[in-house]
Amino acid sequence: MKDIHSYWAYIVLAILIFTVVNAIIGLKQKKAFTDKDLRLGLFTLILSHIQLLIGLGWYFMSPWYKSLKADAGTVMGDKATRLLAVEHPIMMILAIVLITIGWSKHKKKTEDAAKFKTFVIFYGIALLLVLSRIPWSNWF
Repeated sequence: MKDIHSYWAYIVLAILIFTVVNAIIGLKQKKAFTDKDLRLGLFTLILSHIQLLIGLGWYFMSPWYKSLKADAGTVMGDKATRLLAVEHPIMMILAIVLITIGWSKHKKKTEDAAKFKTFVIFYGIALLLVLSRIPWSNWF
């Protein structure tokens, strides 16, 4: 389960970066919000939700969750363990919440620039949260 979560994370990160960059370009160049942009945002939403389900499944089987249940004080005192047991899961959930809000809000917008701006803001902040709490030492 851990391997699936890790490999899927590369896909989610790549599509999230691509979606944010696409939205920035669309906003800056005053492009029309096309079906391609809509599908890109939706694809990002779907992939991130799949990652959330995989991640939650892995989390509750992980040694970090078991450590947190057994001795939360020790976990909170160790930076590396705290990242995996607390910070990473919370930030990833917040990031996916932001992606979901961004998707919902963009549908209510009528102007192309407003749709792109919504993606830039919500998907962009989600990207920053993801990048801030990826356990990089476990990835490489």
